[in-house]
Amino acid sequence: MLVALLGYSQANPSVKQSSASKLHKTKVELACGECQFNMEGKGCDLAIRYKGISYFVDGRHIDDFGDAHDKKTGLCNTITKAKVTGEIINGRFKARNIVFK
Repeated sequence: MLVALLGYSQANPSVKQSSASKLHKTKVELACGECQFNMEGKGCDLAIRYKGISYFVDGRHIDDFGDAHDKKTGLCNTITKAKVTGEIINGRFKARNIVFK
């Protein structure tokens, strides 16, 4: 059965074999993964939430967007909308660009 499934996915190009997803100017939520998205981690780390799934961000730091702990605008205290470009690879978002909406 496994051999049959592998053969089907190789013969049918519509079946995705990669764990990568490209995002181009895609609307997401942006915040601290630990503080706002309840992700497990060791500190305050930038994350996006896309289609209800949260991903830590590589290539940008949470403090790139101001003081993460600011009471009104800090990403540890609020979730904001953003447009992102990059790829989701192995459960992490590899950022090329992040722009607040």
